[in-house]
Amino acid sequence: MDVCWNFLLSLFIIWTRPYGAVTQELKLEPMNSYVLRDSDVGFRAMVQGSWVIMTWFVKETQVLTVRAPAEVIPSSDLYSARICSTEGPNCVDFTMHNVTRDQAGPVTCNVQGPYKPQTAQLHVQESGTVSIPGGNVTAIQDQLVEFQCVTTSWFPVPSVSWSQNDHAVNSSLYNTSSTAEGEVFTSTSTLKIQAVSNTQVECIATLPALKTPKSSFVFMQIAPKPTDWTVLIAVVVSFGGCALLVLFVVGIIFCYRRRKEKMPIYQNEMKRVTTESQSSPRADEQRNGHVNPSYVPEDHTRVTPNLFLSVQNNLTKIGRVMKIQTENMDSNTISTASDSSTVKHRHATIV
Repeated sequence: MDVCWNFLLSLFIIWTRPYGAVTQELKLEPMNSYVLRDSDVGFRAMVQGSWVIMTWFVKETQVLTVRAPAEVIPSSDLYSARICSTEGPNCVDFTMHNVTRDQAGPVTCNVQGPYKPQTAQLHVQESGTVSIPGGNVTAIQDQLVEFQCVTTSWFPVPSVSWSQNDHAVNSSLYNTSSTAEGEVFTSTSTLKIQAVSNTQVECIATLPALKTPKSSFVFMQIAPKPTDWTVLIAVVVSFGGCALLVLFVVGIIFCYRRRKEKMPIYQNEMKRVTTESQSSPRADEQRNGHVNPSYVPEDHTRVTPNLFLSVQNNLTKIGRVMKIQTENMDSNTISTASDSSTVKHRHATIV
């Protein structure tokens, strides 16, 4: 009886309602809903005017029916509906429980009568893990440090950003790439920053369905910059090279001068030897003895020029002494012959 009465009332409202206002009678909120897999999602339908039957469709499949004023006929435990507690009988809250990726798509509310159906879009997403491999970092002052952030098992590809000491990092300092692994995605983001001071570096991954983004952070500690010995080594090497060059030049000059000083001595010595050899006794005075400067003993294979000159000089001196002794002996013989009647002859052999 109540159903017939409500139906007749609905027909009366349709015939008495001005044309053109029908499309504004049914409102659906939200028109786009983002939800994580295995969670609940709700939609609200508000009807301006009286209604009798409301039906809900998920991807063109009818899943629930509501009869005014508050009778709900669900198709399974995955869906439920109730009359709004604050808006009155013209407002219905529709809830989907433990949603899956297969349920993503259009969700349609249809009110029987001259009401235009309203369709919302359901987006089912999945959040994975966020990590920065390697952990905390110790860097040298002014060093360019590279960080990597890996997000695993996300759908769709998450939005990845970086922060440094809770301040957003310029997007030009990092780049992100993603690869599909089955029905989910893995992303890798690389950040390069200069080590200036101790800082906290945080990688942030987010999806529209996430109320709070997921993140991972590490600490970067600055180590004292080591002493740069490059300049000192360069200076020492430069001065050392110059010093060696100067010593080399001085050594060449010294050797050149010593050689130049020895040349006149050698030439004078050769002149003296030549002069002494030219002033030696004539051939008729050396018939009894002759020095062979070219003689080499059998047990010697080589006579150096210095040894040859030394021997020659010694022999020349010995020849001079023996010559003087011979002259003295000759003079003594003559004086002895004049003093006595007996003439004595002494023969000296010079070897």
